Amino acid sequence: MSRRVVLATRNEHKVVEVRRILADAALDIDLVGLDAFPDAPDVAETGVTFEENALLKARGISRATGLPAIADDSGLAVDVLGGMPGIFSARWAGRHGDDLANLQLLLAQLSDVAEADRGAGFVCAAAMAIPDGTEDVVRGELRGRIVRTPRGSNGFGYDPVFVPDGESRTTAEMEPSEKDAISHRGSAFRALAEHLGTFAG
Repeated sequence: MSRRVVLATRNEHKVVEVRRILADAALDIDLVGLDAFPDAPDVAETGVTFEENALLKARGISRATGLPAIADDSGLAVDVLGGMPGIFSARWAGRHGDDLANLQLLLAQLSDVAEADRGAGFVCAAAMAIPDGTEDVVRGELRGRIVRTPRGSNGFGYDPVFVPDGESRTTAEMEPSEKDAISHRGSAFRALAEHLGTFAG
């Protein structure tokens, strides 16, 4: 029987994306999001790095459910903003998860920035925690640049304004499988899958 593993998020987009990424690793797990555990706590992201926040979430949810848990903290690091929004990416405009407001604020902040200076990177730290205390965290990154006008309807968050290096399309214009192959979340969770296969089996 497949081992149940909890992804520490209530974001259904993210559950679908991580399920897709881990399916390629052929792990014998049943990945569920926090919707399957309505009483699970919302773990406060009090860390100051992506890695700290990912571990906090995985640890908290593993403790709450008694199951292996995985979590990520990811965001956009813009060069001219000194690596911001960074860990504040999901609440850059003030309210957590308001993608449109976050996008609009970022574009306004970069409105006078020349094309050559619009470099950025998507960063993802993916962590796992299992009830016996075993923990691990890995990092993935995708470099690219920020365009001036959102394009595409795939993806979420900052995908419509991020063009990966060597591409002319935004990550929101790519097919999900194309994005997974290069994305920060894809590379982080593929690396984590090697460790997860050992402990969740």
